[in-house]
Amino acid sequence: MRIIDYTNASVEDIYGSLSFNDKTMREWLPKSIYKEVKAVQFGEQELTLEVAEVVASAMKDWATQKGATHYTHWFQPLTGLTAEKHDSFISPVGDGTVIMEFSGKELIQGEPDASSFPSGGLRATFEARGYTAWDTTSPAFLKEQGGDLTLCIPTAFVSYTTEALDKKVPVLRSGEALSKQAMRILKVMGNTTTKRIVTTAGPEQEYFLIDKDYYDERPDLQLTGRTVFGKLPAKGQELDDHYFGAIKEKVAGFMKELNFELWKLGISAKTQHNEVAPHQYEIAPIYAATSVAVDSNQLVMETMKKVATRHGLAALLHEKPFAGVNGSGKHNNWSIGTDDGQNLLEPGDDPRSNARFLLFLAATIKAVDTYAPILRASASNAGNDHRLGANEAPPAIISIFLGDQLTEIVEAIAAGKPVPGRSGEKMEIGVTTLPKLPMDMTDRNRTSPFAFTGNKFEFRMVASSQSIAGPNVVLNTTVAEVLSVFADRLEKASDVNAEIQAICKETFNECKKVIFNGNGYSEEWVAEAEKRGLPNITATVYALPEYIKPDSVAIFEKHKVLSKKELESRVSVYMEKYSMQINIEASMMVEIANKMIFPAGNEYAADLAAGINGLKSAGAKTVPTAQLEVLEDVVNALNCLKDESDKLKDVLEAVNAIEDETEQAVAFKERVFTQMAVLRECGDDLEPIIGRDYWPLPTYEDMLFRMG
Repeated sequence: MRIIDYTNASVEDIYGSLSFNDKTMREWLPKSIYKEVKAVQFGEQELTLEVAEVVASAMKDWATQKGATHYTHWFQPLTGLTAEKHDSFISPVGDGTVIMEFSGKELIQGEPDASSFPSGGLRATFEARGYTAWDTTSPAFLKEQGGDLTLCIPTAFVSYTTEALDKKVPVLRSGEALSKQAMRILKVMGNTTTKRIVTTAGPEQEYFLIDKDYYDERPDLQLTGRTVFGKLPAKGQELDDHYFGAIKEKVAGFMKELNFELWKLGISAKTQHNEVAPHQYEIAPIYAATSVAVDSNQLVMETMKKVATRHGLAALLHEKPFAGVNGSGKHNNWSIGTDDGQNLLEPGDDPRSNARFLLFLAATIKAVDTYAPILRASASNAGNDHRLGANEAPPAIISIFLGDQLTEIVEAIAAGKPVPGRSGEKMEIGVTTLPKLPMDMTDRNRTSPFAFTGNKFEFRMVASSQSIAGPNVVLNTTVAEVLSVFADRLEKASDVNAEIQAICKETFNECKKVIFNGNGYSEEWVAEAEKRGLPNITATVYALPEYIKPDSVAIFEKHKVLSKKELESRVSVYMEKYSMQINIEASMMVEIANKMIFPAGNEYAADLAAGINGLKSAGAKTVPTAQLEVLEDVVNALNCLKDESDKLKDVLEAVNAIEDETEQAVAFKERVFTQMAVLRECGDDLEPIIGRDYWPLPTYEDMLFRMG
């Protein structure tokens, strides 16, 4: 059955039509089973096989009615991508016919091969068994591929010995950890209505679009996601004329279809606009529970690429596909809410909600200050190393932006002084009401890696191509750890309000060094941050080991989010991935230099030389100096290209011979990456001095300023 063309239907009709969401469950499940499933989602009871059988039957009927013939356990291995193995619903009867079946056991658990996915040593090649387990918190959905629909069941992926082999398991564990510790806080503060805490996330996704024809002619873009050679044209982004500019017709068509595809999946794509760099764009969703947001963002990236191809475009998610213009990030908006609708990072209007807000604010500030290195590690990959600190994105230094008004309040509490705007009244948390804090109490600070924006924090350092799982796992776990320390004190306190006051005062004093409202792009801030003692971890290979330092391991193990073994495996996987990425990029550079740029430059030089010789043969007494100079420039650039390409090849061979994983990754950063920059300069110097008809690659001018 061909999927229906929804583009002429109303948004209300198509929204969530391919999602087995809450509305669909109410329609397809008996009321008693629906209530049981909701209780499972809320963590109030375990899922029974009897309930799973009914849900599986309803899912199968709903999916097959839409035209699906197969189902898959959809999971997120440590590759950073998604994985799926399709099984059909058909079951032979024995008389040459089939029936469509899907059991509760098949819904709950699958068994994909675990040996071929990266595990960092958790699984050997001969240890193939792994399990996928249904994540009841995230709705199943139908995905179209080649005109067919497949029922996708979001799952967690674990080894035979129960270690996490994926991105989802730590998200679920860290969410439970934060909920447990936050509930202790709320209970001691007198809350009797809340049953659980849910963190929310809203990732703003940046990306580039270029013509597919140009993409197909750039092997570096195809294999590495970025251009390893390329010279900026006369115009870049300096006129600021692309940001929020009118959307071109071809892009508008892509965006329309992208929105409809996402809306059908129940993904609330809300905002779209031109970003700063030419042909750079952003799409932003409405916030959702973190486990759902993790899944949704993976689908956004996947759907974006699929839809772009249908419009003759290529969607680029690399953090820095083009040198010299802004790269792409993913701004992770994070907050903490309750199951009964309270945002714990909302200031509120009464003393009790003020006290709660200030306590959770203090916990978040302390978590970011204390565990800045692993927060930095959570936003690390090879692509983001090009972007962070490049006068376009937050620096590698973690700091917090609170805005002037909230900073004044925090400083007043820290100093035990009257809170501004209270007529000289001394602040007593839980007794005195804060000054009215409007939703937009702060200006926006685009240079801050971690900014408070009214009732949430925006973690702007996250890489555009990465899963948001890692950053949210670190946020959830570190805040849970701080809340556990706060809860220990409050549960023993004879005067809770006085203890909250003391905790906030101590925390704001201790962590004031991490609060910075100024320009995070400035050199002055780098110097100031060093004076304050803030870590400046400049690259992925220096950040990843922070995960396995004793203090980091201690909190992940304490809250049962990741064991030391699981943390070590992740660092191993990510180090290896970093090395492989740089190795591919460097190898691609050598290949393009030798097989494309050098022959093109050589042909141009030969034609120049032939022209000069032709003039001499024709009896010219002198050859124009300009022609001789151009030929000399081309020959010098070609010699540079060949020499530096050979050096890069030699460095690559030496670094690939290093056996220690971490040592090798550091060598790729410090030796290979450095030599790549030298080789690139030779190639980029050659581009503007040879004839355009000779240059073998689509130029930046083509890709960034032309769209068919």
